[in-house]
Amino acid sequence: MKRRQALIALLPLAGCGGGGGSASAATTSTDAGTTGTTGTTTTTGTTTGFRDLTSLQLSQLMGAGWNLGNSLEAIGGETNWGNPATTQALLTAVKAAGFKTVRIPVSWKQYADANDNISTTWLARVAQVVGYAQTAGLYVMINIHWDGGWMQPTYAAQPMANARITKFWTQIANYFKSYDDTLLFAGTNEVMVTNDYSTPTVEYYTVQNGFNQQFVTAVRATGGNNAVRHLIVQGYNTNIDHAVNFAVMPTDTATNRLMMEVHFYDPYNFTLNEKSPTWQWGAGATDASLKVSGFDEAWADGQFQKMKTKFVDKGIPVILGEFAAMRRTEYAGADVYRMAWDKYIAHSAWTHGMVPVYWDAGAATENYSSGLFDRATGAQVYPDLIKAIVAAAA
Repeated sequence: MKRRQALIALLPLAGCGGGGGSASAATTSTDAGTTGTTGTTTTTGTTTGFRDLTSLQLSQLMGAGWNLGNSLEAIGGETNWGNPATTQALLTAVKAAGFKTVRIPVSWKQYADANDNISTTWLARVAQVVGYAQTAGLYVMINIHWDGGWMQPTYAAQPMANARITKFWTQIANYFKSYDDTLLFAGTNEVMVTNDYSTPTVEYYTVQNGFNQQFVTAVRATGGNNAVRHLIVQGYNTNIDHAVNFAVMPTDTATNRLMMEVHFYDPYNFTLNEKSPTWQWGAGATDASLKVSGFDEAWADGQFQKMKTKFVDKGIPVILGEFAAMRRTEYAGADVYRMAWDKYIAHSAWTHGMVPVYWDAGAATENYSSGLFDRATGAQVYPDLIKAIVAAAA
């Protein structure tokens, strides 16, 4: 998501929608950067903390995931979009609830100078939150999120964006170079020409594929653990059909260490459009006029099968980096359908070889939100929904 769910104008049909290296003898623990986190480690050449797992094998350990949304990517500061500062207690609670993975969206440009040098204070804060997640025992993904919209996939913007992607990821990768394989980098987020949700032109998807290559090349060039770190690239606008039709996997010096990312919010009028009267979904709907025809269980299965055929079956795992259906308190019984959608999408994604990562933007008690936890305390606001999502990817 580029901000709050209610601010995203997705079309109903849009699905907002790896690596080898041989490991040798196991060592004791690895210094995980400045946070001091440790874990199961092996040695691969000059790398420490990496098991002999392909990205596909790693993805099978990642279970159900959760997004720390509207926090480290918030424009104006971590708490500027209404969430409290992230704590160890929150990430510990996420792990205790059964989630195995956390995706941490991050903005960088607002913390960089005119020459794109990222503040060391901000790098340290991101590392602190990554440390919270690793201490809790979670797999962690960090990215360059919306970040102010500078990553436009046009020929005009390409030189500036390529240079910034390279400079940012060089700094980020160097800072986290010694972290083990429980930390993954995701190059971008929902790259698209702003407000253009149509099928991308050759220009658009070519430039966006180039962004993925810039990311991979920049990270690998930093060496150390980054030479074999598991990296995640994105389909155009993280849309399933665009990924299937237009994505080209980057050239990589590592083997089987790449993943593809897409998002899923179909149908938009049910999941994100607070002005829509649509509040039922799926085979359990009792009134066809209150749901979007053609976007039931079979639609989700079909979309995820496309990703399985195009990527997973070829050894490239897929991260379903975002999915969620919002609350609709104005309709009695709407929570039943929200539960049904979230549970089914998580399960279908997982059974098609994808890692489902739920989009939580906080504000869990508010209408039209997708939050699951009290961000201040870590308390589960919707324990039944959490249990259903976690169990769906077990």
